[in-house]
Amino acid sequence: MSTTIKLPIRPKSAFDDLGFNETVDALVEQTKELYLADSVPWVVGYSGGKDSTAVLQLVWLALKSLPVEQRTKPVHVISTDTLVENPVVAAWVTHSLDQMAEQARAQALPITPNRLTPAVADTFWVNLIGRGYPAPRPKFRWCTERLKIKPSNTFIREMVKANGEAILVLGTRKAESSGRAARMKALESRRVRDLLSPNDSLPNCLVYSPVENWTNDDVWTFLMQAGNPWGYSNKELLTMYQGASPDGECPLVVDASTPSCGDSRFGCWTCTLVEKDKSMSAMIQNDEEKEWMLPLLELRNALDVADDRHLRDFRRMNGNVQLFHDRTIPGPYTQAAREDWLRRLLEAQTWIRANGPSYVQDLELVSLPELEEIRRMWVVDKHEFEDSVPRIYENAVGETYPGRPLDEHLPLGAEMMAALEEVAGDDRLHLEMVREMLDIEQRHRAQVRRAGLFESLNKAVRRGFYDDEEDALERARARAAATAGPSEPDPVDVADGYVRQVPA
Repeated sequence: MSTTIKLPIRPKSAFDDLGFNETVDALVEQTKELYLADSVPWVVGYSGGKDSTAVLQLVWLALKSLPVEQRTKPVHVISTDTLVENPVVAAWVTHSLDQMAEQARAQALPITPNRLTPAVADTFWVNLIGRGYPAPRPKFRWCTERLKIKPSNTFIREMVKANGEAILVLGTRKAESSGRAARMKALESRRVRDLLSPNDSLPNCLVYSPVENWTNDDVWTFLMQAGNPWGYSNKELLTMYQGASPDGECPLVVDASTPSCGDSRFGCWTCTLVEKDKSMSAMIQNDEEKEWMLPLLELRNALDVADDRHLRDFRRMNGNVQLFHDRTIPGPYTQAAREDWLRRLLEAQTWIRANGPSYVQDLELVSLPELEEIRRMWVVDKHEFEDSVPRIYENAVGETYPGRPLDEHLPLGAEMMAALEEVAGDDRLHLEMVREMLDIEQRHRAQVRRAGLFESLNKAVRRGFYDDEEDALERARARAAATAGPSEPDPVDVADGYVRQVPA
């Protein structure tokens, strides 16, 4: 009786045909020819992970093999720091960029590293704690556009604006996923030059993907056999990957089709787009020196609750009450929830600075400009003139809040605000309504023409006139029933502006 033995099929390697050295040499030569073909500047996406490191090494080797007089075209290396990256990896990438800049100068290479960050108004904590956006979910993935796409695309568009065109060099590979392979093959058919594919989201920007046909093993083979030309340790990079998820890194994101990288070692520590942060958990479990990251993991898990309705307003951001399956659609985090998130964040930062190793004693989870923007949003945009950011900061950090005074935005003093809260008691909705109306009146007081005062006051009343959430739910149900049939609308709804009567 014969026995059939099934042997594992090894994926075809990019080095099978010519061998390792010849394949790398050919790719370096190809990159040199492409670099010399025109005067269009290059932008290399670098995340500090394996694929982007491999691509940057190839570009570096190509430039280094050219005579100095031919190294005329600038190569900009861009690395997007979301400001909520895994702190270990963020430090790794920052140091890598510093060493890269130093070695590029020493080796007379036209390579300029750039660390990109989101604008203050777009950062994770300003949106979550300031505006009250709930933690990101697959159907409400507000973070990717603000934290990753906008900073990188802004830089690339500036390059295109200044030069008419730009070539984006990426470490994308077909072997990453079937979806990625299909997209890359579709773009291949539209190539306007050899090796350069168009980018649908960035006009006048062409994409060069030198390792597009490499497997995961090919990348590691190259990194382990070819020394890092700017003097960084690829072996340490491999150590960082051990125990991480298969995708391994967060690539440069220039469009929304790029999948989330939250469960990889190179994702954001706050990411709630995945069930569990496997990489941070592995770091804490496998290395006692990484136990200082535990408060980050705990805060991330606190953000990732299955049902967060108890933390969110029953009204949408614009104040409307909307129904879905006969329940209100929850809106932004409540004031109490936002204040609690800020307290937890600052307490985590304080604990890590006090108990972590020396290299995290200055760790900044949230910057002062972010705190000031959160404070401005609470006081000015949300009329929360209790101005609680300084109090929360001083209680959590144990130091005086370093921000500027906001007296001009505080219509009531602390004593008057305490009296208002005492009169309102547990009636939070009406407290917020009166507080907003007082704030609106104060802002219009100094104006010669109080244009818009009535409309602003009317909006405040429409937001807060409900007795409670149940009252709002019943009114929303009544509105839905009124608009579904020929019956007369509730006069209150007409007055609120929810139903508009038009003469026949």
